[in-house]
Amino acid sequence: MRIGLALPTYGSEARAEAIVSISRSAEDMGYDSLWTGDRLLAPVSPTRRYPGPGGVLPPDHACHLDPLTALVFSAAHTSRVRLGTSTLNGLWQSPVMLARTLTTLDVLSGGRLDVGLGLGWMPEEYTAANVPWDNRGARLDETLDVLEKYWTHDRLVHEGPLFSVPEALVGLKSTQSPRPPILLAALGPTGLRRVARRADGWLAGSMPVPRLMGVWAETLKAAEAAERDSSALRIALRVNPEFTDAKVAPERVPICGSFTQYVDYARAAAEAGVHELFIDFGHTPTSLNERVDLAGRFIEGVMAG
Repeated sequence: MRIGLALPTYGSEARAEAIVSISRSAEDMGYDSLWTGDRLLAPVSPTRRYPGPGGVLPPDHACHLDPLTALVFSAAHTSRVRLGTSTLNGLWQSPVMLARTLTTLDVLSGGRLDVGLGLGWMPEEYTAANVPWDNRGARLDETLDVLEKYWTHDRLVHEGPLFSVPEALVGLKSTQSPRPPILLAALGPTGLRRVARRADGWLAGSMPVPRLMGVWAETLKAAEAAERDSSALRIALRVNPEFTDAKVAPERVPICGSFTQYVDYARAAAEAGVHELFIDFGHTPTSLNERVDLAGRFIEGVMAG
């Protein structure tokens, strides 16, 4: 199993020196990937509950760096680790502009980009981006259509229900051929069917391993029904730990648990067949040095299993 680490792109550690330190330390420690999330807005009175412990948006999310700019900066200070988004909301700009930015990042990083896309969960962010909240799934499908054409055709033309692109030459091509891998975040049936039909993998949120693999098995069946090679699909599992001083009941992991329990969770995920797991220490109150120490202890613990 590949092991990844989230960059410090939100909260008090969202600063240049922290990104450089985590990026270089992660690569030296043997991490396989670095990841950023996406948060456009921290509304004072959100209309939907935060999909995490407590249901309240963490205060640190009020300060959130642009995820792709942060990855470009990290790419300049690393040479090996892959760079992923979990999860980039791909609907807040036109598909062609998104394609240009993603392709630029893949070129500048030497072909290390994993494109993780999702729909988000907060209507206020869509309002701020001047993008309709309704029909998000259809907008994502058409965005994927345009991205595919941009990456795989020398001439791009698109006429769809939501987007129009006049015929144009596309000279900017990704380093990865034919394109960077696309991973989609999903949990409901419609989103998981989209993963099965259109993506190279699933961006999964942490959940008990048996449930995770049950959902994955159904997704693979859907991929086979769509006449795709299910063996080529992969899981990238995001873990946002909430550490406790003492061990908790097993059924509470991975919502919360001790450091050792999270290491054991990662080992269990690897044994079950998860392809990649990445951990975000941003919700744990730590200094930069403590975060680097946690990252070192975590990969050592997982690799020792």
